[in-house]
Amino acid sequence: MASASLPPKTAPSFSSDDSDTDSSSSSSSIAGAAKTINISSLEESIFQTYLQTSGISSQADLSKIRSFLLSSRTGALSCLICLERIRPADPVWSCSSSCHAVFHLFCIQSWARQASALDAQRSAARLSRDHFPSAPVSSNWHCPKCRAVYSLSAIPRTYRCFCGKLEDPPADPWILPHSCGEICGRPLSGNCGHDCLLLCHPGPCPPCPKLVRSRCFCGSVEDVRRCALKVFSCSGPCSKLLACGIHRCSHKCHDGPCPPCREKGIHRCLCGKTEEERECCGSVFQCESPCGAMLGCGKHACGQGCHSGPCGDCPLQGKRSCPCGKREYVGVSCDVPVPTCGSTCEKMLSCGLHRCPERCHRGPCVETCRTVVMKSCRCGSLKKEVPCYQDLVCERKCQKVRDCGRHACKRRCCDGDCPSCSEICGRKLRCNNHKCPSPCHRGVCAPCPLMVSISCSCGETHFESHRCHYGACPPCLLICEEEFTCGHKCQQRCHGPKPAPNPQFTLKPKKIKSNQQPKCSPGSPCPPCQELVWRSCLGQHIGAERLMLCSAKATFACQNLCGNPLQCGNHYCEKPCHVLNNRSSTLDVCESSQKQIIAATDTGKIEFMESCDECFLPCQKERKPTCPHPCPLPCHPGSCPPCKVLVKRACHCGSMVHVFECTYYNNMLAKEQQSMRSCGGPCHRKLPNCSHLCPEICHPGECLSPERCSKKVVVRCACQNLKKEWLCQDVQAAHCNAGRNPSNISKNQFGLGLLPCNSECAGKLKAIGSELQFRKTKVIESKVADSGHVPKRKKRRERVQDASGHISKWKAIGATLWKCFVFIVVVVAVVAAAYYGYKGLFWLSDWMNEIEERRQRKRFPRI
Repeated sequence: MASASLPPKTAPSFSSDDSDTDSSSSSSSIAGAAKTINISSLEESIFQTYLQTSGISSQADLSKIRSFLLSSRTGALSCLICLERIRPADPVWSCSSSCHAVFHLFCIQSWARQASALDAQRSAARLSRDHFPSAPVSSNWHCPKCRAVYSLSAIPRTYRCFCGKLEDPPADPWILPHSCGEICGRPLSGNCGHDCLLLCHPGPCPPCPKLVRSRCFCGSVEDVRRCALKVFSCSGPCSKLLACGIHRCSHKCHDGPCPPCREKGIHRCLCGKTEEERECCGSVFQCESPCGAMLGCGKHACGQGCHSGPCGDCPLQGKRSCPCGKREYVGVSCDVPVPTCGSTCEKMLSCGLHRCPERCHRGPCVETCRTVVMKSCRCGSLKKEVPCYQDLVCERKCQKVRDCGRHACKRRCCDGDCPSCSEICGRKLRCNNHKCPSPCHRGVCAPCPLMVSISCSCGETHFESHRCHYGACPPCLLICEEEFTCGHKCQQRCHGPKPAPNPQFTLKPKKIKSNQQPKCSPGSPCPPCQELVWRSCLGQHIGAERLMLCSAKATFACQNLCGNPLQCGNHYCEKPCHVLNNRSSTLDVCESSQKQIIAATDTGKIEFMESCDECFLPCQKERKPTCPHPCPLPCHPGSCPPCKVLVKRACHCGSMVHVFECTYYNNMLAKEQQSMRSCGGPCHRKLPNCSHLCPEICHPGECLSPERCSKKVVVRCACQNLKKEWLCQDVQAAHCNAGRNPSNISKNQFGLGLLPCNSECAGKLKAIGSELQFRKTKVIESKVADSGHVPKRKKRRERVQDASGHISKWKAIGATLWKCFVFIVVVVAVVAAAYYGYKGLFWLSDWMNEIEERRQRKRFPRI
């Protein structure tokens, strides 16, 4: 049986041509196998029906099938029994258990027959040794890779396609080799009732893509899901009733039975003597104390442990027998021991063949059977009488050949089931340089185990080839990966020194060794780092990075302003992007009073970079506590000093002005400010309803109770003949009763008309009226007398005003000419100002450009 000792899960992919031919023959064979249809179009035709049903998102389920297809189309599929490449026209058989490995049909038939025959032989020897010659003999065989067990009837007889529907599938170049080209149709895993939708394919069938309606584990959520994933968890609480029948499951929705209930409570044992705090799942328990209750006989106590229910009858009552069970006693009291019968015990011993030869006795029988019997050794070459408990082993060594076919078993007293050979094969491999390191085996040795995978430029086609070869080693195709000082690795092909050929591995090694040692060809140094890295500008601005070669040391300035915080910590540098020795991300900025020097390139050139601007702005911070006065200092870091400005605040009544420091006044509470602003004297504010002043001490807000003024007011009648003194509040009340607003009455009329006139007031009014008439006539006469005497100055002024209305004609012409002259002068001045202003703007622009060019020449001197 070929390669029976190989590990079960190794899948080397090489052919017989690869083991003893050079790379040219291997590449030619691979090129010939590559002349097939496009793999992508083949996969599309196989997976088309499945993807239409399941969607693009389920392509991950086809990864294992894709690997089988790639191995089948590229010719990298090998038989694990003969270690030869499986060609498209070779009859094959694939394992349908778990590994789905593909073997030559002839190889698997030979493997199965030998394995089943060996299993039948070992089973028969085992049954004859165990004295069961009539038992059925097993003759199973297993898969060489996954070790899945198959019966004798499962040995393949015919060559069928992967799905098993077509016998002897033809070799069609337009379909997959060993395939019928039809829909697979095999039942999918999980017994869901659906069939595979792919075309006939190697490997396992993908999960079922059908959409079905299913419920979660706890049954609370119903959803439409793929059939292969129809069993799911809703991630909600399970809430199923636990085995205790009281509590519900608090775990997330899960498969299988719910875990035991872990709720704690006070529970009693079975006998009811002990109470303990236990989990609900362990509520039924037994205490450690024995039952101790008296049995029905009244003489013996219950010897059971903690239990529920009645203790039962005494086991020593009723019929009793001797220890060997041959003689019965009736009516013997339960407290009297039963005597022995005196006959032979004859209980079956542990060997199962002989009985106890002792007299009837109490206790167990002897463990070792000492009866002398005739026994045979394992190999059957020696028969001898020995005690029954002893095993007979002879000194004869087994001379059978092991499964390798080369070495004898040599095990002492072997039963015919010889173990596998433990010797090393040691035969010379076909490379003629090494010996086989595998355990001793039948058939041809595997190729040289020093294997390497060789692929084409695109990586689609690859095959295995052994490293053992003649002459110099081929050039290394791996990546250099030597680390640069920057931290990247060299991504070029290996360019190190090439080793000299080993003189030992030559087609015809010379017997006479030369003294000259072969020399290795030197390699080339690694080129500069070609990795593309994001490099920041001189000012380290975010978003201004550029992709540059890692080895390039060039620096650049972006189009942004510097933006570095100035010394004041409040403003930012508005110069173009430049370099500072210490770029600050906090208020601790770098020195800005000196020029800074940095190394810009690897050529040793030095660039002089200007420092950041100095802030000359006044302080614009908001002072705390808040005040309307600006900080007198220039722009500075930190908080502003306390405000020392003197502020004036009038007292509440307005008669006095107080002077405070701004900080002192603003730090006081509102109540303290009100008390400090009071002058301490009378209020001096006029009451709203009368002309009197507030009698209270200087206070904030409106005066209290203005309608209760207690000042005295002279009250008169309408003819002002009668008068009295009233309180101001009574006068206000009288005006209100009369429908007048006291605040709208003047001071002179405030007390007038409040007293009623009497009889004396009428006579007095007549006398006053005649006196007024007399005074009026005298006034009119005095005015008439004064109208005849007008002053000269007044008459002259009146004549000038009359003459101004008659202006001469020459004066009017002169005024018009003067106005025209003034207008012309103004127009000429405006035109001159506009012309010279326009010229001045151009001159100013040229001057600013010249200044900027000088500054740039200072910052970036020409090389």
